[in-house]
Amino acid sequence: MKEIEGLGLTKQRQVVLRVIKDSDEHLTANEVFENSRQLLPGISFATVYNSLRYLKNEGLIGEVRFGTDAARYDRKLTRHDHAFCNKCGKLVDMELNISAELIAEATNFSKFEAESIELTLRGLCPNCSK
Repeated sequence: MKEIEGLGLTKQRQVVLRVIKDSDEHLTANEVFENSRQLLPGISFATVYNSLRYLKNEGLIGEVRFGTDAARYDRKLTRHDHAFCNKCGKLVDMELNISAELIAEATNFSKFEAESIELTLRGLCPNCSK
């Protein structure tokens, strides 16, 4: 946790960041709160929520949103894609090579000036498709 301590974060923000960095999952705010309470029992949900917002705004964590579902927090900050299970809500990272042609086609179709592109595969995870 030395690299986290060197950031000048409050103890609460250090705990929230540690919970996200140590998780292999994309946690919701409630899950971050529950895990943070194990490390710092007196932490409040409001403090966790405010810490998540601060850490996201500072570029220390990512936020993933799918429609009206709860935001999920991501330790991975580099460009990557996701697969989302429509049944159980499982969310996993994918590393796909996005071609310049695909970005050009999406830009042409949407008339947006592309800053980045992320793909989301929606369907059923292996457990739910059984």
